[in-house]
Amino acid sequence: MCKIAVDIPEAVLFDKCLTQIKAEKMVKKAVALYCYVHMDVSIGYCAEIAGMTEEEFMRFLGENKVSVFRFDSEEEFLEELKNSEDYYSTSSI
Repeated sequence: MCKIAVDIPEAVLFDKCLTQIKAEKMVKKAVALYCYVHMDVSIGYCAEIAGMTEEEFMRFLGENKVSVFRFDSEEEFLEELKNSEDYYSTSSI
């Protein structure tokens, strides 16, 4: 795995009451979020970058108002919605 260093002034850590460990976790999550939103990296890889499980990362996405669902068009979304409605109307769930 590639390691990247980020220099954060000690004053920022002090002012925001961040330990080095908390700052590292924050940066990993920020990079993973950016990769998911802007670079189309998978949830699995982004979870790995963030040091989280996939479920934890999906919750993190929700906390940041980012959907786990991606559609190229409204038509694609409506088709998937119809498919799910058809599935649930015919299943015994």
